[in-house]
Amino acid sequence: MNPWPTPLAGRIDEHVIDSALLRDNPLGDPTARPLWVYTPPGYDADPGRRYPVTYMLLGYAGALPAWRNRTPYRQPVPELIDGIFARGEAPPMMLVFVDAWTAYGGSQYVDSPGTGRYHSYLCEEVVPWVDAHYRSLADREHRALAGKSSGGLGAMITPMLRPDLFGAFATHSGDSLSEAQYLPHFFLAARHLRSYDGDIFRWWDDFRSRVAFTKDEDMRLLELLGVSACFSPAADGTPQLPFDPRTGALRPEIWQRWLDWDPVRMAPLHAEALRSQRAIWIDAGTRDEWFLDLGAQAFRDALAEAGVSQDVIHFELFDGGHHGVEYRMPPALAWLSQQLAHP
Repeated sequence: MNPWPTPLAGRIDEHVIDSALLRDNPLGDPTARPLWVYTPPGYDADPGRRYPVTYMLLGYAGALPAWRNRTPYRQPVPELIDGIFARGEAPPMMLVFVDAWTAYGGSQYVDSPGTGRYHSYLCEEVVPWVDAHYRSLADREHRALAGKSSGGLGAMITPMLRPDLFGAFATHSGDSLSEAQYLPHFFLAARHLRSYDGDIFRWWDDFRSRVAFTKDEDMRLLELLGVSACFSPAADGTPQLPFDPRTGALRPEIWQRWLDWDPVRMAPLHAEALRSQRAIWIDAGTRDEWFLDLGAQAFRDALAEAGVSQDVIHFELFDGGHHGVEYRMPPALAWLSQQLAHP
């Protein structure tokens, strides 16, 4: 396989949006955010045609340029889906690549006093901007979300909260079934934190003083600190861990705030929104290191209990782990484009 970038039949336009909603965010993160918009082959040739749109959400610690990352013998997601559209294997669709980076590595796509208003940024600023500047089909029947890991979480929870905006989604190894996903990592984190006297902010100071990810604990502690900022900040925005950093024992009131963002537990509360979805793709690897294959199954079961028609769901467990599974996204995007192409 050619190891160099393949020219696209469509194109990616790179923009910057200056967000009013992210101003004065508690971490002092930039308000000017990159936004990439992919238009499929033929977009410029037919100025009267409008297109469905899928909003692409990155996983934790992912920055927007990661969409172009190339690993040996693999193409990145934009090239793969562009090839599908260029060959006429799926109806054309626009893609919008959203940035929700924070100093802690991510936002979980929620509004939080610990990070900022990233859910509102996506829904109230990015979506209207795209509809105003591109020939999108500007209604929820033709608008979807897709993401992996934390991006998969965003893809699951956002249509529950805003079914007026989004009518379909794809989640790949999406954060769900919190007890399976997080509890083992709380215990490992408590062991890591022995070196920092149980103080995750001592680790944070150390992390920022050296080359990132040069210690085994870095990724785990970064994610737990960041998710705490998203899900369980104190009133002043300070992240509060949902476990005792010396023993790993749960802090029930704080842990409950994490559970409140678990898509499995959210589903019964948003059953009507989920029943309104036109298409739902769920997949995960059977060897997922965060046990998100169990989360995928639990979320599918929750959808069934909420009365979501099985006809709109594509569910699949595949042989693989949590990382390096971006190749799962182009088939899901092609499937979404087929579902959203219908009136």
